[in-house]
Amino acid sequence: MPESPLATAEEAAEFLRATTQRLAQDRYLGTGPRFIKHGRRVLYRWDDLRAYVDANTFQRTDDRPVSA
Repeated sequence: MPESPLATAEEAAEFLRATTQRLAQDRYLGTGPRFIKHGRRVLYRWDDLRAYVDANTFQRTDDRPVSA
């Protein structure tokens, strides 16, 4: 079965090795991956999750983040 284009908050948290609470805090602060609100439900595009990981991948500790 092909991968759904949308991930639940639980799937996104597992992918990012985070908790759903951490993702909720990141949504509140505007620092996490882009997300979709469908009613009360929060969904993430897999492409946005991968872009977030790419934008937060560094070579050195003094590297600056890149806007996603």
